[in-house]
Amino acid sequence: MLGSRRGCTPVIAAALLVLGALGWLGAGWYWSGPLAKDTAFVVPDGASLGGVAAKLEKEGLITSASAFKLRARIFGMGRTIKAGEFKLPARASMSRILSVIASDQILRRFVTIPEGTPSIVVYEKLMANPDLTGSIDVPVEGSVLPDTYEISKGESRQAVLLRMQAAMQRTLAELWDKRGPSSVARSPQEALVLASIVEKETGKADERKMVAGLYSNRVRTGMLLQADPTIIYPITKGKPLGRRIRQSEINAVNDYNTYSMVGLPKGPITNPGRDSIEAVLHPAETDVLYMVADGTGGHAFAKTLQEHNANVEKWYMIRKERGDF
Repeated sequence: MLGSRRGCTPVIAAALLVLGALGWLGAGWYWSGPLAKDTAFVVPDGASLGGVAAKLEKEGLITSASAFKLRARIFGMGRTIKAGEFKLPARASMSRILSVIASDQILRRFVTIPEGTPSIVVYEKLMANPDLTGSIDVPVEGSVLPDTYEISKGESRQAVLLRMQAAMQRTLAELWDKRGPSSVARSPQEALVLASIVEKETGKADERKMVAGLYSNRVRTGMLLQADPTIIYPITKGKPLGRRIRQSEINAVNDYNTYSMVGLPKGPITNPGRDSIEAVLHPAETDVLYMVADGTGGHAFAKTLQEHNANVEKWYMIRKERGDF
């Protein structure tokens, strides 16, 4: 009997530890939080639990993003956070915060269209929003200004789309009137088309004007633009290809593929943001004609084909080290 009691001791100790941990987690879930007064908190459209937790911590509404995520997954009962502006009460616990941002107690509702979102995705996003009503057609590519828009519960999708399109018209007109002398765009539509290529070619804000300068140089000298996203657009309508581009697709002749045609595509290949439009209307003054990824999320630029080939070799080696081949 004595030996049996010794054998149970580790089991009992482990059980006590588990119960203690659950007790601590549970208590922390319901403890009063650091919020001193009622405060408005915005959950961005499309935000993840981790992103919201980090935002809560940054704004001083909780003490630990990681603790909030852990407890929400254990005690949250599968609640889904909603986009919008919420009023969080003073001293709100983690439990209370999740309850509020997963409820219909929304002060203001928003929908966000990130820069470079193609029109087919704008359509899908608006159609999937449960706060909106009615149906829409896929908007014309390049007609929507990426931004965050306030919406009302029960508002029609068509009304929201018209606001997005009006915002693009106003922005394009404003920026066109302020265009610089070095822009190669001969019309607002050409600026929109070139801006859509710049938008898809780089996600780094500090590269936009350089990329715009590169493509402006190619347009000016009659070179093929050779922009990979223009190959992909006719295939996916702007969505990710999900694989490497095939040689047959590089050689394809259509109104978008800038590997088989001189000049701009017949239309935009995505909805460019304000900064990309501004970049093509005020491109960097540069002699570069080539670019290739540099492994950091940006690009290595070159003035000559020889320099470019050396940069391509470096990129090839980086990809080989990563195991891409």
